[in-house]
Amino acid sequence: MLKRLIIGVMAIGLIAVSCSDDDDSVVTNVSNLTLNLTGLEALGSDFVYEGWVIVPNQDLPVSTGTFTSVAFPQTFSVDRTTLEAATAFVLTIEPVGETGDAALMPAETKLLRGEFGTGNTATVGLGPVGDFANAAGTFFLRAPTDEDVPGGAMNNGNDQYGLWFGTPGMPPSPNLTLPELTGWKYEGWVVTDNGPISTGTFTSFDMRDDNAGDPNGFSETVFDGPPLPGEDFFRNAPEGVTFPLDVRNRMVVISVEPDPDDSPAPFVLKPLIGTAGMDTAPASYDFELKTDAFPAGSVSR
Repeated sequence: MLKRLIIGVMAIGLIAVSCSDDDDSVVTNVSNLTLNLTGLEALGSDFVYEGWVIVPNQDLPVSTGTFTSVAFPQTFSVDRTTLEAATAFVLTIEPVGETGDAALMPAETKLLRGEFGTGNTATVGLGPVGDFANAAGTFFLRAPTDEDVPGGAMNNGNDQYGLWFGTPGMPPSPNLTLPELTGWKYEGWVVTDNGPISTGTFTSFDMRDDNAGDPNGFSETVFDGPPLPGEDFFRNAPEGVTFPLDVRNRMVVISVEPDPDDSPAPFVLKPLIGTAGMDTAPASYDFELKTDAFPAGSVSR
């Protein structure tokens, strides 16, 4: 009996040692990816941020996870082999609840990118959106949408109620210098006493913007306006704002917005900011380039 007891204890000891040896030999196959970003803002409830790594010889980027908090640093667990092979990191804005093929592909709304090169840390920048180093342009005050301009109507003298992006003239001409966008749209804003209101979204500088002729828009409907982005402020005033809106001495902004976008407020990317003076067209006002608040930061593995 004693002999069998001793043998049993020895067997249990061998099993314990064997298990301990097995535990010591386990190597986890995940590694940490850490984002340390500034300048991001919370998205609407229909969208999330998602990170991706670019791996050579793989058909698709690999997701590193989604997030909604804009407090950093944040750390994500990623397959070690994938992360070690990655050459770049990309941050996108994605619809909530994607499934199937859509979940495997990054959206066109790419915000930040950084290249690892041969190191383990990458500085991220707005390369996927565009180069705003030379962004510039002007705007002018004119309110033509309550005039039968095609029919030769005279200016009725209320040009303080509208603004348009470009150079005033007969006809006015475009002059915005901004990069072409993919997955994004530009949007104009005038800042009222109760916050910013939109002048409309656009991707071309020599055409009317997306809300031209909209029966629910702010402009009048006698004339759709010149072939430029812009808006008059006569109808359908938002809550807390009185129309017609005098835009003199007000801040004017052009932002870069995700497309699609579920937020009524300007996105964090606001490259051009100016202030309207007291004079209407033919006077014009310069935009200033503002990039100091653009998102930036680093990613490390």
